[in-house]
Amino acid sequence: MGTSLFSLVIAATFFSSSIVLTVSGPLYVDSITTLNFTASNYQYIDNSGAFLASNNQIFKATITNPLTQLTNFYFSVIHAPSGTIVWSANRNKPISNSGKVRLTEESLSVIDDSGVIVWSTTQFRSNIASLKLSDDGNLVLLDGSNSSLWQSFENPTDTIILGQRLPVGSSLVSSVSNIDFSEGEYVFSVTSNDGLLRWNGLTYWKLSMEINASIDSYSPVSFLQINGTGLFLFGFNESVIVIHLAITPFNFSIAQLGSEGALTLKRFVGSNWVQDFAWPSSYCQIPFVCDKIGLCSARVCSCPLGFHKSTAGGCVPANSLLSLPSCNASDNGNQLNNSSISYLNLGNNVDYFSNAFMQPAKRGVNLSLCQELCTQNCSCLGLFHGNSSGNCYLLENYLGSVMSSSSGTDRLGYVKVLVKFSNENPNGTQSQNQSFPLVGLILIPPSAFLLLLTIVFLGIFWWRKHKLSRTGSAKLGGGDYSSGELELISFSGLPVRFEYEELAAATENFKTQIGFGGFGVVYKGTLPDKSLVAVKKINSIGVQGKKEFCTEIAIIGKIHHINLVRLKGFCAQGRQRFLVYEYMNKGSLDRSLFENGPVLEWQERFDIALGTARGLAYLHSGCEQKIIHCDVKPENILLHDNLQVKISDFGLSKLLSPEQSCLFTNLRGTRGYLAPEWLTSTAISDKTDVYSYGMVLLEIVRGRKNCSMPVQSHGLENDSTEGDDPSSSTSGLETRPVYFPLLALEMHEEGRYLELADPRLEGRVTSEKVEKLVRVALCCVHEEPAIRPTMSNVVGMLEGSVTVGQPRVESLNFLRFYGRRFTEASRHEGFGEANGNEFFSQRNSATFNSTAVDSHNSFSYMSSQQVSGPR
Repeated sequence: MGTSLFSLVIAATFFSSSIVLTVSGPLYVDSITTLNFTASNYQYIDNSGAFLASNNQIFKATITNPLTQLTNFYFSVIHAPSGTIVWSANRNKPISNSGKVRLTEESLSVIDDSGVIVWSTTQFRSNIASLKLSDDGNLVLLDGSNSSLWQSFENPTDTIILGQRLPVGSSLVSSVSNIDFSEGEYVFSVTSNDGLLRWNGLTYWKLSMEINASIDSYSPVSFLQINGTGLFLFGFNESVIVIHLAITPFNFSIAQLGSEGALTLKRFVGSNWVQDFAWPSSYCQIPFVCDKIGLCSARVCSCPLGFHKSTAGGCVPANSLLSLPSCNASDNGNQLNNSSISYLNLGNNVDYFSNAFMQPAKRGVNLSLCQELCTQNCSCLGLFHGNSSGNCYLLENYLGSVMSSSSGTDRLGYVKVLVKFSNENPNGTQSQNQSFPLVGLILIPPSAFLLLLTIVFLGIFWWRKHKLSRTGSAKLGGGDYSSGELELISFSGLPVRFEYEELAAATENFKTQIGFGGFGVVYKGTLPDKSLVAVKKINSIGVQGKKEFCTEIAIIGKIHHINLVRLKGFCAQGRQRFLVYEYMNKGSLDRSLFENGPVLEWQERFDIALGTARGLAYLHSGCEQKIIHCDVKPENILLHDNLQVKISDFGLSKLLSPEQSCLFTNLRGTRGYLAPEWLTSTAISDKTDVYSYGMVLLEIVRGRKNCSMPVQSHGLENDSTEGDDPSSSTSGLETRPVYFPLLALEMHEEGRYLELADPRLEGRVTSEKVEKLVRVALCCVHEEPAIRPTMSNVVGMLEGSVTVGQPRVESLNFLRFYGRRFTEASRHEGFGEANGNEFFSQRNSATFNSTAVDSHNSFSYMSSQQVSGPR
């Protein structure tokens, strides 16, 4: 018995020793070529679960758990220096430390303790030969000819790393938490034109709207990638950049969608991660940051008025007689038998994350109809209604957090609730001791209800009138603080506000004037942080001036694009009105193009044309709502260092809703750049800007105004004694002006493009390059707006991603009329800069047809400032 027991002890000791000797497996470097390979965390515990490392030792393939005390293990790729997991296979089905990763000729798979496959690659066209972990962190399955069968870069989880591409249609999906890698509710998707963050299908952030993002092209997006200089959305190849976000150069970086819903971009420096960006930049814009119906304000969560915190999370109605409805058919039906639907107001200056990204369910309706739409929709849980616009936004299926709006909002939010009657007897009738419900007004007799409603209405009317009478005489900076200024102060979306004294000090009491326009003068200034600014003083204090001022500061303050002048702030103190812009040290395009000075080279002109087109394309289709500039001209195209181009004064345009886009008829613009539809009954649209851009493009080609003074020429524009053909020329001095758009049309018909180029270039441009700009310009100035290209298409034609259009001569014949009228005006009235455009005034709105006759209209008697507005 004793001998047998001793033998068993010896055998057990030997067996356990052999286990210890085989626990630790070798760490494979670069690749595993042994098929039928199996690994577990327990087997490779000495390597922290890692069984494969990249050649540079920066990445490892491992079976690991997020925290040492957790029993959930994942097959992952980690960034070894930081221990950060950048990819995981079985994120939705974790295994134990004895679960296995198996590599065979058919697949790579993850198997749990019971032998069930919880994750696996699909079948391939050929057998697997090896598993390789590249130096950039990509886990790849290769066949016998070293061709890729599968790779982790094409199957991302919540992270992409330096060099990895995220194609259109693919997504990053957040984890539930930092210790639970299961797929969460937040998704980052790459679309054909943008990068979007979504929660339960609702968009809450767009890359194109980020202040630091630059839109460089309107070509279709192919993929997103992080490289050594930033985050990029590329077109069909890496030579076409659609959107980019530049950051400090770095060695290793990741973009990660966190479990809390923010997309972060960070780089590894030394031994720590440095976060460069986190989107959305507003913490409260994250959909579920404060749980259901939680109110987020300055990163602090609370409950809206009329709600309190629930033990289950989020906020619920404070009144016990109210409950949030369910869309379960049977439950909802039973609830409605004993209750009424009502709506709890979320309070003033409260907004919802998705309102800025979704279309209203209905436009131009009153609150009652909006609520009725929600009542009839079982999945509707709440709504937002625009007081002035009448836009009705329905919150369906899910309720996220709401957020406080510091600048105010025109929308009011309501949550749908069920109002229950208490103490009901089994027969469904109310007992004598029933408590009065919150919406007991429905039980009041109609006559009493109407009387009560009248009293409340009169009370509100008296209170508002009394408040206005008290505030109407308040003082602000020595001027009258009128009700109109009160409206300005509460205007939504205002940028930084400056005091008058700050701007007076910045401009040295408005010492240096750098420009002027119809509404005021522009001065150069320096802010305390040493940044240069252009301060526009608004002189007109009329009703129209205030309206334009409010529109400009509210719209421009929200618009950010590399080719649009940024509004840094404003001042509204007493009767003083100022706009503070970023300073453009090269001035406006007309100075560089038309005045004596260094000649703009052709590439510089092309870059200016492309930058201007990109800015206009963003106004037309990249903003939350369409913006039409209405005064595109060289004076409103500003230049900065390296001739970076930015469009100014677009805040004077109308901000159009889809319904309004064909109804805008107020006359605005500058003669010489006005599209024909300004003088007809044709609707004004974004194609009006396209026409003006085409006229500017012709001036960029020629280097002079389309209607200009006689100058010494190289022969093309010289006088001819044979008829009125503007294209006829001899050598010598011009003795009459030439209407250049007509000349461009005629040279296009003859294929003589090089002769249209600025003679000061002295042959430093090819005919093909001139042809490209001339054809684009002529397409832009077609008489019929419908056949003009969009500005997005113009950008594509200039970049080469869209075929350059062929101008339709039949839609350009009106230029021949313009040319004749211009010649007659210059001969009979004498030629000067003021008269150069006067002939545009002498055509009746009906005369744009080929059979029309000439006549004067009221447009001829408008001054330049009346027509153009501020510049």
